[in-house]
Amino acid sequence: MADRMRDVLWAGIAEIYRRICEHPFITGLTDGSLAHDRFRYYIAQDAHYLRAYARALAGCAAKAPVEAELTMFVEHAGVALGAERDLHTGLLTELGTDAQRAAALPIAPTTQAYASYLLAVTGSGSYAEAVAAVLPCYWVYARVGEHLQRHGSPEPLFQRWIDTYAGQDFQAVVDEVLAVADGIGAQASPATQELMRRHFHTSARYEWMFFDAAHRMEDWPV
Repeated sequence: MADRMRDVLWAGIAEIYRRICEHPFITGLTDGSLAHDRFRYYIAQDAHYLRAYARALAGCAAKAPVEAELTMFVEHAGVALGAERDLHTGLLTELGTDAQRAAALPIAPTTQAYASYLLAVTGSGSYAEAVAAVLPCYWVYARVGEHLQRHGSPEPLFQRWIDTYAGQDFQAVVDEVLAVADGIGAQASPATQELMRRHFHTSARYEWMFFDAAHRMEDWPV
């Protein structure tokens, strides 16, 4: 029996995922050592990112070959914007700022690059490519949330963030997209499967870079 597409894709990023879990931004969430200014930077950049991600999901919806998948991606785009509004608003308030001030902060280089990549792939690539490109943001966060939940955090703000991505509701959303990826992969040519692996791997790299940029509080050099 051939491997499911999800298994092929994850095998290609196992080392990236390991490095994400070992990154000081992530370990700082569980031991409580992550500075609040770094977490605030992360939330502000994530708000920028999620607005672009919602558009990328809308791009997937536009390419979906069946109504059920079109509807799913439209709903997920709404969920992405809802997460920004609900989770981010509460966290930013407790971090001493608000959504309006966070939105006024400039988009950082890594955020801009990742968002631009997703919008390019979902805009000009095939449906298979688009799904593969957006999948790491779903799946990596679910796996990281599961990993972090085993450790927990002494910092309530961090634990609230962990609970969101370790929860059953988020995992159910991820499972829907994994089923779509498996279905696409089962029908795809070897060339299309290779494109899916390439886009999935690139987006997973951006996921590591996004956490790293927050830890460094990355800014434009010029």
